[in-house]
Formats: sequence, structure tokens, C-alpha cells
Amino acid sequence: MSTETVTIARLGAQGDGIAHTQDGPLYVPFALPGETVAVARIKSHGTIMSIAAASPERQEPACRHFGPDGVNGTCGGCVLQHLKDEPYHAFKRNLVVEALQAKGLTPAVDDLIIARPGERRRVALAARKTEKDLLLGFNQAESHHIVAIEECPIAVPGIVARLGTIRAIGRAAAANAEPFRITVLETLSGLDIAIDGLKAVSDKQRRATIEAVLAERGVARVSVNGEALVEPQKPQLDFGGVKVSPPPAAFTQATKPAEDAMAELVLAEVGKAKRIADLFAGAGTFSLRLARIGRVHAVESEDKALKALDLAARGAQGLKPVTTEKRDLFRRPLTMQDLKVYDAVVFDPPRAGAEAQVKELARSSVKKLVAVSCNPLTLARDLALLVEGGYRITRVVPIDQFLWSSHVEVVATLEK
Repeated sequence: MSTETVTIARLGAQGDGIAHTQDGPLYVPFALPGETVAVARIKSHGTIMSIAAASPERQEPACRHFGPDGVNGTCGGCVLQHLKDEPYHAFKRNLVVEALQAKGLTPAVDDLIIARPGERRRVALAARKTEKDLLLGFNQAESHHIVAIEECPIAVPGIVARLGTIRAIGRAAAANAEPFRITVLETLSGLDIAIDGLKAVSDKQRRATIEAVLAERGVARVSVNGEALVEPQKPQLDFGGVKVSPPPAAFTQATKPAEDAMAELVLAEVGKAKRIADLFAGAGTFSLRLARIGRVHAVESEDKALKALDLAARGAQGLKPVTTEKRDLFRRPLTMQDLKVYDAVVFDPPRAGAEAQVKELARSSVKKLVAVSCNPLTLARDLALLVEGGYRITRVVPIDQFLWSSHVEVVATLEK
């Protein structure tokens, strides 16, 4: 380890400050462009010891767990609480611009649809049982150390108010001090608590967990390793006026405002299409809304999510027909022939993107495509393939769903 003073040139894609040195780029968490900082250096990583010249873009963090000075943050849940709103929003938008430019794409990119504190309805917490209680919080950056939290400004008030309840349920489920994860989703009928990473759950732990749930209010379901353990009432989400009961640990958009913004864009861009394919459909975030416009074919590899979508569609009023298909689109994408019947295709893949499916879409005659992505890098790769296949990018909208993080969502529209 060595000590040196450096000047931060820019923010990297992960939110770290980057200084250019004789030995290559130095990544300094919690440092901002223009700042002169003294750092303890280990290889390409620097830890701030002091700031000689602070940036005017620096602000006081919103949360005590981030670090009292916004320099030595402890909680690993956020990385950019110390950056003022305007440059933070510009940073998020620029992640999309730079990813597209790296693939030779230069479409206009809309201003960022911003996120606000108190919107995260789904949070993934780290947990470990101790002799007296349950340690519950977030892992410190690049560490297995759990920072216990008593507040969380990004989370919805309904989760923050029930941290004690979550702690009691996690303690009842755990048999030893091995770390595990608790994902909490706020639903219309109460918290949906998914516990993962417990190697074994004995009958004793099961009974204790059920008793803990029944002793508390506001909990809809607790699942362990993907299986529902106790369900006082079915968790429910509202997808455009259609009630859906997602399976345990199912993927959901992390905030309702971001989901609504994405859905509004998807519906507007699909327009009056009569036949729509929704690929990587999940439990129906877009499918059930799109079914108010036209006939929808929802394709998803997760059987339980697809069944939840199908059940919701069958019980809803005023929808056009919705068909479902269980299919691994990474290994068996819809072919150019399969796609002939659709006027529009919506696809919302995981972070890896949809390269195999996009290659088939590029060969197709579908008039309009709407891509929803949580990874600008794989989105840019996929869009470049579509442009090469004859599509034109008509709109790109970045959406902030993970406040004070380095993650950004994107909705992009293309026409043949």
C-alpha cells in the first residue's frame, strides 16, 4: 500500500472517481470529478484519506449509514448519495449515451426520468443470525461485512416501518450464523418476504417462522428458497388495473413509478398494433397492459411466473386474448418465421440482453420493436444488431429506478 495525492478526472461507470496516473487509472470510491484527494493506494484501488479540494457538486448524504462525511461510506446499498442531483442525473443519462456511442450509435437520448427517495418497493437485504438478534442490512462495498440498518431513504415507508418484523421473521427461520438473503417486496396486501440461501430449514425453524409471521401484521407471505412457507393472504400487484399474485421470489420492477413510466412508454410506442409478442414477459408487467390494445402472446421461461400471468389474464375484464408460451429465448428464440404474425414485439431481457433473439428479430419484418433494458451495454449491442438488420432507432429514454446507484434502465423504440 502507498499514499499519494491525485486529482479526479471523471466518474466511472460504477460511480467511482477515476484519476489518471503514471501506473494507469486509479479508481477511488466516493470521489468526484475535479477533487484533489489524498488516497491510500492498493494496485488500481484508492481509499480516500482526506480531500484537499472538494467539488462544488458534493453534498451531504441523505442517510447516516452511507457515511457521515460522504467519503467513507459503509453501507453498500448506495454509491452516489454524495453527488448533487443535476450532475447525478447527467451521469445516469451519459451511461446510456456512451454505451450507444461505443457501438457507433448516435440517436437522440431523452432526459432521464428521475427516481426519488422512498420509492423502492423491493429491496434485497443481507442477514446473519447472532446470539441475541438478527443482523439485517446491506453488505459493505466489496465485502461480506453486513452493515446493520435502522433507516433506508430509498425504500418505501412500508418496508422501513417493518424492519423489526423482517428481523424477527429472519431470526426465526435461521438455524445458525451462516449469512443469507431476505428480499422484501411491498404488495397491495402486505409484505412478500423471500428468504434465500438457508442450507436447511428444520421443522423447528418452519414452526418458529410461521409463529413469527402470525404474530405480526402486514405480512402477506414468507417463502424459503423459493417455496411458500406461510401465506396469510395472497400477495397482489396491480399491472395496469389487473391484479396479479406473483410467485415467491419472482422478478418485479423495483419501483412502481419506474414500472409505470416504462409501461406508459411501451404502450405509447406500440400504438394500435393488433398482434403483439411480449418476450421475457415475467408475470405480465407489460403483457396485461398491452392486452387492452391488442392480442398478446407472452413468452417466458419461468413456469410459475407464466402461470401467474395466465391466471390474472383469465380473471380480468376488458382484455383482448392473451396466450402464453414457456420457452427459453436464449436457447430457442422465436424465429423469423414465428415473428411474421406480429405487428409489434416488446422484449425485456435480463442483464445479459437478448442477442440470440435479436438476431432473429433483425431478420424479421416486424414493423415496430420496443426494447426494455436494465443494462445499457448489452442493449447497445442488441440495438446495433437491429440497426444492421434494417431497423431505425426512433427514441431512447433512460429511467432511474435504482436511486444513487450506477444502474439505469432504458426503453428504446425501433421501426423497420
